[in-house]
Amino acid sequence: MAARNAFYAQSGGVTAVINASACGVLETARLFPDRIGTVYAGRNGIVGALTEDLIDTGQECPEAVAALRHTPSGAFGSCRYKLKGLEENRAQYERLIDVFRAHDIGYFFYNGGGDSADTCLKVSQLSEKMGYPLQAIHVPKTVDNDLPITDCCPGFGSVAKYIAVSVREASFDVRSMAATSTSIFVLEVMGRHAGWIAAAGGLASDEKHDLPLVILFPEQVFDPERFLLAVDEKVRTKGYCSIVVSEGIKGADGRFVAESGVRDAFGHAQLGGVAPVVAGLIKERFGYKYHWAVADYLQRAARHVASRTDVEQAYALGRAAVELALQGRNAVMPAIVRTSDSPYTWEIAAANLAEVANVEKKMPLEFISADGFGITENCRRYLQPLIEGEDYPPYAGGLPDYVTLKNVAVPKKLATSFSV
Repeated sequence: MAARNAFYAQSGGVTAVINASACGVLETARLFPDRIGTVYAGRNGIVGALTEDLIDTGQECPEAVAALRHTPSGAFGSCRYKLKGLEENRAQYERLIDVFRAHDIGYFFYNGGGDSADTCLKVSQLSEKMGYPLQAIHVPKTVDNDLPITDCCPGFGSVAKYIAVSVREASFDVRSMAATSTSIFVLEVMGRHAGWIAAAGGLASDEKHDLPLVILFPEQVFDPERFLLAVDEKVRTKGYCSIVVSEGIKGADGRFVAESGVRDAFGHAQLGGVAPVVAGLIKERFGYKYHWAVADYLQRAARHVASRTDVEQAYALGRAAVELALQGRNAVMPAIVRTSDSPYTWEIAAANLAEVANVEKKMPLEFISADGFGITENCRRYLQPLIEGEDYPPYAGGLPDYVTLKNVAVPKKLATSFSV
């Protein structure tokens, strides 16, 4: 049987290690030239497939592909573009199949979060209905760590490490200035519905580093009065307090504390910044001087402080996606299975996309302390191995030396164009 081509795309917010998954996909595919021909990448994610804007990854030398493992963000471009349901907009999915047919693409690797898993499943279903042979494999990625079945998601471990490091270092800073200046530091982190990233801030404090922290989780209803009392208690006993707040905290009315009224491309509420809101509450009640910061893109692009565990898992899942395809699997996602906390060990299994798509994994309540403002030992045992190990990129001139690919375009074959 002649080798068929593959299509790979990156979706949604990028991470410090999504390119490591791309590296895993490309390097593994190149080991089987008799089974997989050229791996095409979608320029700017699934949009590249719809517009037939494909990239020939075969034009990249092995050294450039290998360098993806230590390069952050999306090497081929990503997008926030949600395909609607099959019945709502069948034309979009049929367009994908038309492009795949034109370029003899038999493998579809979609690297993203929950929405991407849903898209991957729908593409698999439609290709079957249309009688077009296609194997759709979802490669998990999300800093939010909210995909089900898999123990953790590539991208999360490195964000967790960045947040834990940042909270510890900022807390040392505030502690040194609290007597005469700033006594409150607020760090806003990502996490619309799940508080995994906020929880990572709790790792900053341990037996050796006893830091006064207050964490605000989206799983807990934000009670301003209880929050203010908790912060005041920390300042009165320790002299200062560091606060980690998830962007997605909600009040008793069910509304995001920081909701701006705008919607993003996925239809999600656009959040306008919760750190200044909670900092303002503290200032108004107690008059404490404060500083606040929003980790924003810094937390997900910080490859220089990436977790080695995260890098290794991201690459392994990219490799496993290709191996699953070569085994004839379809509509599945390689998932991490934890086999031990200490020493931390894990393996990879295949999860059916029907059980992954549109399912959101939130923080279990047993991971949140009784007062609602910290993490439990169970949570610490879960998080700790995910931030372990260093995997520094090469440096040149004092800065990380990242790769930029050539991203050579593939000639279009379809006569018709498609607008997104």
